[in-house]
Amino acid sequence: MGFSIANASAFDTLTVATGDATASIAAKALAAGANLRLASTNALGVSLDETTTRADVEQLWGFFAKAGQTLPQVADFEQGTASLLPAALSRTSPYLTHPVFNTHHSETGMLRYIRRLSDFDLALDRTMIPLGSCTMKLNATSEMVPITWPEFANIHPFCPEDQRAGYAELDEQLRVWLCEATGYAGISLQPNAGSQGEYAGMMAIRGYHEARGEGHRNICLIPSSAHGTNPASATMVGMKVVVTACDANGNVDMDDLKAKCEQHSANLAAIMITYPSTHGVFETSVKELCALVHSHGGRVYVDGANMNALVGLAAPGEFGGDVSHLNLHKTFCIPHGGGGPGVGPVCVVADLVPYLPGAGVGAVSAAPLGNAAVLPISWMYCRMMGAEGLKAATEVAILSANYISVRLQDHYPTLYTSVSENGKPGRVAHECILDLRPLKESSGGVHGVTAEDVTKRLMDYGFHAPTLSFPVPGTLMVEPTESETLEELDRFINAMIAIREEIAKVEQGVWPQGNNPLSHAPHTAATLLTETWGRPYSRELAAFPVPSLKHAKYWVPVGRIDNVHGDRNLFCSCVPVGASD
Repeated sequence: MGFSIANASAFDTLTVATGDATASIAAKALAAGANLRLASTNALGVSLDETTTRADVEQLWGFFAKAGQTLPQVADFEQGTASLLPAALSRTSPYLTHPVFNTHHSETGMLRYIRRLSDFDLALDRTMIPLGSCTMKLNATSEMVPITWPEFANIHPFCPEDQRAGYAELDEQLRVWLCEATGYAGISLQPNAGSQGEYAGMMAIRGYHEARGEGHRNICLIPSSAHGTNPASATMVGMKVVVTACDANGNVDMDDLKAKCEQHSANLAAIMITYPSTHGVFETSVKELCALVHSHGGRVYVDGANMNALVGLAAPGEFGGDVSHLNLHKTFCIPHGGGGPGVGPVCVVADLVPYLPGAGVGAVSAAPLGNAAVLPISWMYCRMMGAEGLKAATEVAILSANYISVRLQDHYPTLYTSVSENGKPGRVAHECILDLRPLKESSGGVHGVTAEDVTKRLMDYGFHAPTLSFPVPGTLMVEPTESETLEELDRFINAMIAIREEIAKVEQGVWPQGNNPLSHAPHTAATLLTETWGRPYSRELAAFPVPSLKHAKYWVPVGRIDNVHGDRNLFCSCVPVGASD
């Protein structure tokens, strides 16, 4: 058709040398509802994929055709067309040889395969997922439906700005709402994960110091209770991490912090804290902490992982925070787990706005609006809940955590609580850390019952375990969120109490160490149906420790595994790449 292809080899993208016809061809395509990429002033880029049809190809030819030029037909090229893929890159080995890829040849077969996988899973459709620090709350159907609408789903991330006016409006509205919820002056939705949000926030702080001629400020103070991503993010932006101590109640040790601030005053860049703290408590000295760091020229980064305890009640930007990232895949209802999709906006006070992604520090994700396709979920959540609803959700989340803590205090004491005015243990925030460490000693020492045994036994009761051994080894961190009913909270509490009674039998010697329902948990159906049993407890107790399980039982697909061995000896269950059968 009179144009040459600039690239000698290609996979899915061609660059067409179009000379002085570049602008007119691009305009012709745009008028027909297609975008060609302006590779340069005299070349256009064309990308094709598996969704491209013959009609699409013929339409493309029409854009390049000169007036009156006869268009070719796809059929003209079906024989003898040379591949633009280099021969050395062409795959010759078999692929997708695992039976899962060639066993299901009907919709019913595929449906049953998916159902079989679902039966293995212990997910929110069966039980609360009380993972502390993770905020595994309901992702409501009403929030999820809009992302399936073509208007949201069928748009290219790099389409021209004037073609995504709806997304721009959604982005703007959501940013305004999130700023109102956090008390910050500016926000970028570009980061695709909380870790990216942390990185972008620390880059903003670094950019601020450099712009003031204080690029030497490179010390970042981080409490010992912090999330592991905090020191990683600080290190990635070139800062040196200095750890500060926590007191007996899990709060930042203010005396140690004061000493570290004075020691590093000339080079202090920032402090990274989590509020409520990673120990699940509201630290009453947070304003004092922020003021102290500010007095030494540092900025305060408030990790937003625990925003589910703040929305509508307290705002980091108002109590002294300078930067926070949010986890929209936690507090604001985008699903998370399994690798995504995540959004980790970074929020800042007014004087740090110039250093947000896309402004001062450059992009932190490839697409201009980040992971925009999932933003309608959080938009729907905020729009439907409204300010009062968001506040109520926070209050219920805090109430639920305190209910669990108080109900279980005689069985599993909560490790950290706020300190009340009379000196007695007070309350927790939106999660509580149950201290199971004494149980190992009381039930036999080295071979006694561990927190891991409790998590495995919880599966027999039909529960997803809480967070194990974080942030304190030998503990369980429970976060019920606002999504769970009182009935579900009581079901969990009753299961934990029943398990404590089982531990008591090990303590009393009724059941031996290493041969009891906890050490053998979880119990599979195959284990229970063996001809011989030989254990000091009944099959019924193993499978149905509480009567309600006889009506709604989750059967674990596998029994106890050696976690440590698995972590140290990774292997793939797939058919080896070199296998021929």
